[in-house]
Amino acid sequence: MLEVDPSVLERPDDEDYDSVGYNTSTASLSSSVHQYLFEHGRRYHAYYGPDKYLMPTDEKEQDRLDLHHEMMRLVWDDKLHESPLDKPHRILDIGTGTGIWAIDMADQYPMAEVIGTDLSPIQPDWVPANCRFEVDDAMLEWTFKDGTFDFIHGRDICSGVSDWDHLLSEIMRCMNPGGYVELCEYSITLNCDDGTMKPDNGFKVYTDYLREAMIKMGRPPPELESMKMLLEKAGFEDVHAFEAKEPVGPWPKDARQKRIGAMSLLNCETGIESYGIAAFTRILGMEAEKARSLCDAALSAARNKNYHMYAKYYRVYGRKPKGAEVSDI
Repeated sequence: MLEVDPSVLERPDDEDYDSVGYNTSTASLSSSVHQYLFEHGRRYHAYYGPDKYLMPTDEKEQDRLDLHHEMMRLVWDDKLHESPLDKPHRILDIGTGTGIWAIDMADQYPMAEVIGTDLSPIQPDWVPANCRFEVDDAMLEWTFKDGTFDFIHGRDICSGVSDWDHLLSEIMRCMNPGGYVELCEYSITLNCDDGTMKPDNGFKVYTDYLREAMIKMGRPPPELESMKMLLEKAGFEDVHAFEAKEPVGPWPKDARQKRIGAMSLLNCETGIESYGIAAFTRILGMEAEKARSLCDAALSAARNKNYHMYAKYYRVYGRKPKGAEVSDI
């Protein structure tokens, strides 16, 4: 159980974290110069179709993704992966986003070639010499040859995966025997240990609608056991699973969890809208005004220091059998 910082419990009539000394404001970011699909004041991917990926791709979202990466490093004790890698030569990052994980991996493994693929070309030009990026849709047939990679990684890709069997089949085919696959996903569920999150909590209501949208799309939210089963069904062995907590706001007493919570709250400033607006309007058919009000209520609840909520992150990895051939799987 996460313990609440006593200072957060002081002055319960005050809802904001500023009242206990935490500045949670963020500055707005400039718009991207690229032209894609614009809705609700945000820029979205369009090249492979508007429903391939429901998150924005603008500079505001890119900044959030980089913040999220730093938060993930803190959540997972500064480990970029859990898989027991031994001098990998070729690494693939699916849905690389801004490419920040791939860049960090290229720095950590200078002997390896690191490739990041994404639907949108939003990665930087200045990267390590052993890192490069390609525009590609992981849900199509892959162009990589059999046995190309020693490690294949995907983080926060579940909202864009319409066929896990196909994706994992391609991962298996393109991986060297003995290579590892690792997935990291957000639970899309809110938890609370002390009863401060009621059923009508704005963030809980928002999250419930988000889960409904993903289920309607045929992309159900991940669960730890289901992620393990996906890897095992695909033929991977030695599958391991891990779980970590992400507090919403700097309410925990533990210093590390407090830092994670503060970063999570900053992430919510733009992330709640990023995750929600398109899903609510395109998938659930909501009016923009209602979708916006749900996002506003969720952010208000996230900022409230009297609500001690947390989410969970899941990590699973598995190994391709060392003696496996493509025809064996």
